[in-house]
Amino acid sequence: MKKLVVYYSYTGNTRKIASIIKDKLNCDVLELEPLTPFSEDYDEVVDEYQNNSIDNKEVAIKDINVDLNNYDEIIIGTPVWWYTISPVVVTFLKKYDLSGKKIYPFATNAGWLGKTFKDFTKLCPNSEVHDGMNILFKSYSSELVTSNDDLDDWINNL
Repeated sequence: MKKLVVYYSYTGNTRKIASIIKDKLNCDVLELEPLTPFSEDYDEVVDEYQNNSIDNKEVAIKDINVDLNNYDEIIIGTPVWWYTISPVVVTFLKKYDLSGKKIYPFATNAGWLGKTFKDFTKLCPNSEVHDGMNILFKSYSSELVTSNDDLDDWINNL
């Protein structure tokens, strides 16, 4: 079976990494989208989600257009929102059964990873969750800090 990259991107950084993975592995991609888009005003998003955790605020997401049963391995990308998985990805992980699948998480952030990868394990208890890839960008920037070699090594080991 083929690999699937599933991701949500608020600023475009996670989309950038998902695109690199897609190109290198020639795999399918699914972009998650909130039913109601988040404000483009970063401060408004901060006000609403700053104290969020994986246990409280979820958001409605658009229905997905792929059959997850066609994939054994799912690479899941999320921006880090206040030390954890973004609400869009949390909703996906709670809504869809990934039991028995190999999960390869990656997180884009500016250096505040928090408990993101532990939360993947918590939300995917019946999956084989592999070590995540922490992908750093300069703060408030699309400039990648993680080396291309480190990123390539991780992708090549998927």
